[in-house]
Amino acid sequence: MDSKSYQLHVLFLPYMAPGHMIPIVDMARLFARRGVKATIISTPLNAPFFSKAIERDGQLGHDISIRIIKFPSAEAGLPEGCENLSSIISWDMHANFLKAMSMLQQPIEQLLEECHPHCLVADMTFTWATEVADKLRIPRLYFSGTSYFAMCVFDSLKRYEPHRRVDSDFEPFIVPGLPDQIKTTRQQLPDYLKQTTEHEFTKLVNQVSESELRSYGVLVNSFHELEPAYSEHYRKVMGRKAWHIGPLSLCNRNIEDKAERGNTASIGKHECLRWLDLKKPNSVLYICFGTLLDFPAAQLREIALALEASGQNFIWVVRKGELRKHEDKEEWLPEGFERRMEGKGLIIRGWAPQVLILDHKAVGGFMTHCGWNSTLEAVTAGLPLVTWPLFAEQFDNEKLITDVLKIGIGVGALEWSRYAKKILVMKDDIEKAIVHLMVGEEAEEIRNRARELQEMARNAMEEGGSSYSDLTALLEELRALETSKQESAVH
Repeated sequence: MDSKSYQLHVLFLPYMAPGHMIPIVDMARLFARRGVKATIISTPLNAPFFSKAIERDGQLGHDISIRIIKFPSAEAGLPEGCENLSSIISWDMHANFLKAMSMLQQPIEQLLEECHPHCLVADMTFTWATEVADKLRIPRLYFSGTSYFAMCVFDSLKRYEPHRRVDSDFEPFIVPGLPDQIKTTRQQLPDYLKQTTEHEFTKLVNQVSESELRSYGVLVNSFHELEPAYSEHYRKVMGRKAWHIGPLSLCNRNIEDKAERGNTASIGKHECLRWLDLKKPNSVLYICFGTLLDFPAAQLREIALALEASGQNFIWVVRKGELRKHEDKEEWLPEGFERRMEGKGLIIRGWAPQVLILDHKAVGGFMTHCGWNSTLEAVTAGLPLVTWPLFAEQFDNEKLITDVLKIGIGVGALEWSRYAKKILVMKDDIEKAIVHLMVGEEAEEIRNRARELQEMARNAMEEGGSSYSDLTALLEELRALETSKQESAVH
């Protein structure tokens, strides 16, 4: 059978959280543009976040669609309508959410039997996906949604356990076995790495690592030129089969794609762009900390005080969850703050069209939680970063940004925590980082490095670029696999 004579069909299974769904949807769209039939599995309340982009792609002639499956909220002990990690507010709910994910195994298996795809791309959190794909004799590709760097750091921490040999949570230590000298502290490590006894989440993390090892290979939203030493380390030292196919955000080319990516914005795209058009190039700092953490009112207040003291123009995105928690806005905003900041600062309450904002010439920096999607969006926009990691692998990403790539300045965040921040970052430290990045002596040098990476990122995705070529190699391999399967079935 000629491997070019049929169309590859790939199923994409994203974890129901904004930071995981957005890159997998972009990935499915990228595959469809390369002639693959792409099917995204989603649930009733998650599909509307990206259905318009999929419809637009369909109208352009790409073979891409969404298959809806029921999300077992009630069965898992979650409130009705809770289908996304962004609705989770406690560890108890988190445990129920993970239970709901495991209950999806049966319906996904049935869907695979019905669709007969040639490959399953599943988020890392679906630890049973490799087993389900094996049953159907199709490859499962693993997607973790983070950097090579973070995966290498995690492997070294698990392998060598350097954090067990320090006396305090704040004592810096070197993570051994990496291409660069990377320092961290126990306070900046995830709870599941520090546990001496295994609890539920540690067990899940171990299952994730095992399913990564047993999968056919790993898809990475990165490009070779960004972290060459770590893509080599991951493949050669850790022995993983991997393809870099990013930055995936670059598949959003038109204004609609950029404005609607991930959710409907709380501000009209034209209103936002009009505000930015009035500002000088590189004069606006964009501030956003992702979709999963609610800062306490005291921390939001420190940010507001720092922004005012810095004298810089800004766009500040504040999550709806934070607003609900602090309904009395004077609790988190200094008195008269918005009046004094009129024309100088814009507060967006809810979802912001981030890619659209970052691409505007007036924006000169990004204060971020160092989530990998946001980091890559900054890189593709050629922007330097004020880094403020919170949890997940964000402290690792910060070290890549500040110590390896040297395109960011840290605010001095000390504490890894998903639900209850005990250590505030104070106004003076925030202000110092903002001023350093936006108008400090090294600002131009940092910005130039960021622009060089922007150029590399865009080249990587163009025909002949490193990510384009890696995706080509992967698709050829999947076609060859299917061809040999068909031939052995004939014989």
